[in-house]
Amino acid sequence: QVQLVESGGGLVQAGGSLRLSCAASGRTFSNYVMGWFRQAPGKEREFVGNIHWSLTITYYADSVKGRFTISRDNAKNTVYLQMNSLKPEDTAVYYCAAKKRFPSVRVDDYEYWGQGTQVTVSS
Repeated sequence: QVQLVESGGGLVQAGGSLRLSCAASGRTFSNYVMGWFRQAPGKEREFVGNIHWSLTITYYADSVKGRFTISRDNAKNTVYLQMNSLKPEDTAVYYCAAKKRFPSVRVDDYEYWGQGTQVTVSS
């Protein structure tokens, strides 16, 4: 059974940094794409970025490009979202998700989801 568990959220001032973690278990993820999404209150869930587990190819939403970085640690079966230069508009619940093979920015394409972790950026 696939399980994704996010951690690392919290409260940070604008301009600060946070690193989110997504611990993955239940299968081999070598042919999976791991995505990060976020959902602010009253808004739809939106794509943040993704990484192909084996190829380590990454792709980011324009709103976070240059500020956020996704990486993965094979030994720990964990994907990270390093968030720098945070802005109040980055405030949201952040979710880790997984899908097979091909990258996608669509929420509906992802098969597995974590429970989310809250990130709050104060101005």
